[in-house]
Amino acid sequence: MSDLPEFTIRVDQNPYLPAGGREMHAVITVEAAGAAGAPPPPSGTEAAEIILVDTSGSMSYAGKMAAAKRAATAALNVLRDGVHFAVVAGANQPRMIYPTGERLVRVSDKTRKGALSQVKRLEAAGGTAIGSWLRLADQLLEPYENAVRHVILLTDGKNQHETTEDLDSALAQCSGKFVCDARGVGTDWEVAELRKISSALLGTFLDVPDPHDLEDDFREMTQASMEKRVADVALRLWTPQDARLRFLKQMVPTVEDLTGRGKASGKQTGDFPIGAWGAEEREYHLCVEVPAGDVGRQMRAAWVKLIVPGTPERTLASGNVLAEWTDDEARSTQINGRVALHTGQQELAAAVQEGLEARRKGDEDTATARLGRAVVLAAEVGNEQIAGLLDRVVDVIDPETGTVRLKKGVAKADEMSLDTRSVRTVRTRQGDPGTGG
Repeated sequence: MSDLPEFTIRVDQNPYLPAGGREMHAVITVEAAGAAGAPPPPSGTEAAEIILVDTSGSMSYAGKMAAAKRAATAALNVLRDGVHFAVVAGANQPRMIYPTGERLVRVSDKTRKGALSQVKRLEAAGGTAIGSWLRLADQLLEPYENAVRHVILLTDGKNQHETTEDLDSALAQCSGKFVCDARGVGTDWEVAELRKISSALLGTFLDVPDPHDLEDDFREMTQASMEKRVADVALRLWTPQDARLRFLKQMVPTVEDLTGRGKASGKQTGDFPIGAWGAEEREYHLCVEVPAGDVGRQMRAAWVKLIVPGTPERTLASGNVLAEWTDDEARSTQINGRVALHTGQQELAAAVQEGLEARRKGDEDTATARLGRAVVLAAEVGNEQIAGLLDRVVDVIDPETGTVRLKKGVAKADEMSLDTRSVRTVRTRQGDPGTGG
């Protein structure tokens, strides 16, 4: 464990509440040292990687199968020597492409060459049953519980050949076992489905409308996985007696609600899994409802620790969220800038998703109102990419009031990009996070 990066926690908040006030907000920034130009993980960092490629019949169209082969090749070429790996084809049932037999092998010149040879032979046939693919990945990764476990999942279609219950059951089985980054190529897959998969498995998901973009994307995902140095990290949250957690949401790099994922770990503490880490920075928006206090009273509203579970358990960093009651209105009404920004990001993601859903259902009034609100919020949080994507879906009549008109004949790829990227966050020029990706 001595090769772990150095972790720090920073808390941004306005600790002042009015007399009787109860709701305390804070932004928790977690950083692992070396975010800029960090050295690669030591060779002793165990990792297990599975490349899971949809080979259903629809992949034979629009150059998707050829692009998937190039993408898998790119991923294989950046795997570190010694990493355990496999390539799996997904259709009605998953099928081992490399190695033979349901197992992982270590990367070497020989095994890499063997895998590259088998990838060239991939062919498209059959249906889509993603839950069964994930169950095989879970089985393959089971012997490597101390390794950084990562799956790349590529699909081009809906999960048509198993039930929703089958997929949900598979996600419940796999949750906490590995991180899965999901990619949808083309425009025939379901945004909500991939969002559900990546959310349950603590990964990312993204649309890839042009198959030619898969190669670079797979290379980047695999490289990021190879740079992870610790497999499982959790945020441990302590709250005072009679306090209530309103929510805990990851905000950077993506908007992800973690509130329901906490597991009791002691008196007044809960642990929230946040996956594998390398040299990186993430931000979380915490809201705690505390017992009302009198003017002058001070208290700890929450205590946040970063831990590596196991025996022995390891504490990596900690930070305090404070509360102080005041009769100074100027102090108690001031909203912390980062809290305000993240509140705007959450509302922006919701407005985009609700607006697009209303548009799909033919509810033009709701769609116009929500997407108009998204236009206003995109400007407020300084997100030019989401603003640009909104411009492909609505005609903006007045950006300040959010007066818009729905466009006719919107390209499906543009709608999917806006939906998919509504939860992704990037750094703005001011160094603050904004929504997009």
